[in-house]
Amino acid sequence: MRIALGVEYDGSIWRGWQTQPGGETVQDALEAALGRIAGEKISVMGAGRTDAGVHATGQVAHFDTRAARPLTAWVRGVNTLLPPTIAVRWAQPVSDAFHARLSAYGRCYRYLLLNRAQRPGLWHGRAGWHHLPLDEERMRRAARLLLGEHDFSAFRAADCQAQTPIKTMRRAGIERVGELLVFDFEADAFLYRMVRNIVGSLVYIGQGKHPPEWIDELLASRDRTRAAPTFAAAGLYLVGVRYEQHWQLPAAENPFLPGDIVP
Repeated sequence: MRIALGVEYDGSIWRGWQTQPGGETVQDALEAALGRIAGEKISVMGAGRTDAGVHATGQVAHFDTRAARPLTAWVRGVNTLLPPTIAVRWAQPVSDAFHARLSAYGRCYRYLLLNRAQRPGLWHGRAGWHHLPLDEERMRRAARLLLGEHDFSAFRAADCQAQTPIKTMRRAGIERVGELLVFDFEADAFLYRMVRNIVGSLVYIGQGKHPPEWIDELLASRDRTRAAPTFAAAGLYLVGVRYEQHWQLPAAENPFLPGDIVP
């Protein structure tokens, strides 16, 4: 039997999603908890390999098992065995043709940036921070230039293993909620650290270091060294994975809105 899971986690204490020697990853913790419920070794495949310090409200994963368990066992039962910073939100049987990563046609990421003079206290580990005022309208104009199919090499980390840097950006929006700037991106797929590299360049534009049209120059250059430094992992969230309706999975995005959690 193949089971799909919706998973959320606070990535601040984890070494990322993907299993590593020595453990301390979300995948390691999830496989251990699932294995105890199943009574057998479980291997999990996630839709997105989030980096160390990156969070998720809408990660999707799947695993295969011979164990027959009620769906509540894969949610409430597994959650009793998981660390408090990881939780399974839903579980659903799927056909063997479903693959959490390969069946997805889109990913949605959100970046939260605290924009105020004082460093974060409550938001530490959960939002990026920039101390100088930022012009969100300039940043919005720049973000619109990211839409469509582009070679995103200028925003690609050196150790990215993706087969191609060409991706299609379907959404690139920026809103201000109090002291938070909220960046929303949706694409068919993302390169390693692509979102954090884009945010860094948009912050440069918001500061006035470059005009919005600089984004076009960066895309055309395909040169990572010309773009801004990588922004902090703390503010990045995988908020949804898109699948065709015939898989009948729960809604792709968690209604995770900063206005709901601003103190």
